[in-house]
Amino acid sequence: MSRLLAVIKILPEDDGVDLELLKNGLREALPKGNKDLYIHKIVEEEIAFGLKALKVFVIMPGVFEGGTQPVEDAFSKVKGVGQVDVEIVQTLPG
Repeated sequence: MSRLLAVIKILPEDDGVDLELLKNGLREALPKGNKDLYIHKIVEEEIAFGLKALKVFVIMPGVFEGGTQPVEDAFSKVKGVGQVDVEIVQTLPG
């Protein structure tokens, strides 16, 4: 079975959002029940003037009902999330 990597950029509501709490919320929000759907890593990215975004690297099955939409929807409901953008989706080797 093929696997995909989705890189999803999360912009916080404002610069007062605790990024560690936001990271934990994103980990908890990921849809459950599929062992092939998980967060590989979360990286902080400087935007400007001290504002940071999070890049969430999600590993998912090659065939996943709804594509990235269920993940985007789950992330957008997390407290402190201002915007959710899928940057790239690519097939992983192997």
